[in-house]
Amino acid sequence: MGIFSFLKRQKADRNADIQSDDTDANENPVSASEPALEQKMQRTRSRFTDNLLGFLRGKKAVDEELLEELEAQLIMADVGVAATARVIDSLRQKAKKDKLQDADAVRLVLRQELIDILQPVEQPLEIPDDIVPFVILVVGVNGAGKTTTIGKLAKQLQDGGKSVMLAAGDTFRAAAIEQLQAWGERNDVPVIAQDIGSDSASVIFDALQSAKARGIDVLIADTAGRLHTQSGLMDELRKVKRVLSKLDADAPHETLIVLDGGTGQNALSQAEQFNDAMALDGLVITKLDGTAKGGVVFAIAEKIGIPIRFIGVGEKVSDLEVFEASRFVDALVDEGSSEEVEA
Repeated sequence: MGIFSFLKRQKADRNADIQSDDTDANENPVSASEPALEQKMQRTRSRFTDNLLGFLRGKKAVDEELLEELEAQLIMADVGVAATARVIDSLRQKAKKDKLQDADAVRLVLRQELIDILQPVEQPLEIPDDIVPFVILVVGVNGAGKTTTIGKLAKQLQDGGKSVMLAAGDTFRAAAIEQLQAWGERNDVPVIAQDIGSDSASVIFDALQSAKARGIDVLIADTAGRLHTQSGLMDELRKVKRVLSKLDADAPHETLIVLDGGTGQNALSQAEQFNDAMALDGLVITKLDGTAKGGVVFAIAEKIGIPIRFIGVGEKVSDLEVFEASRFVDALVDEGSSEEVEA
């Protein structure tokens, strides 16, 4: 059985870019290269390196005052109370065992503590060849970037040789339908849509029927982001899942929430609310290129523990990146180069 791996494709593309840059550097020294992840996340990185790590320099003694200051800086960086408590408790235990001699040692251990928080949620989305169509249901509030994320996912799948269909299930906003149709037209991807105000579950049901008839590999369905009441929204989303199960008992195969990283701790509460209603399979955290609140990724990982499938760090299709824990942490706290060719 074959599996489509977004992560393998990302690593292959990154290695190809690095090797291409090396060639270009020899032939054309002024050739521009793709910005590294730390550059794309510069605002969050600045909050970590300038504020959080700024005082962890030199040979300061590791005492309670230093740990309390670090605790305050982590919370201000949107890392969250639970994740911060985990980090500080671990550092305090290591300090008691004399494993932390000075502030420089804390900086090194802090990097690993942050990676340890994120490692369990580093579970990239994989699509097996024997599930056709593979149905991805995309949820989240308006403005989080659902429709744009769907378009980028569709393009990445298409570039990887998968046939894709889109379902315009956000029938409450004409702009959402039009935006999805524009993505479809641009990339020659079929889009199933009905008039504004149509029943969302009916649209997505029709799309699944059509995808089955055409032998489409992946169906990605947009959904409404807001109704008159939040409970109404959740009822509508549950209805979509029930209706899909009539055609395929296992559908949707992936329920993916898109969260705006710029909303900080609000993103955490959204994830909790949608997870209670929908039993989420994965998260996409968008707009991390334009915010200083990227530390919320740690809060979400510690509090909810749902796999983070992708992060959004720019406008290009390739800026929807598969989440990699070590790479993400290094983009925030590593002061050396973190872009190396991978095996």
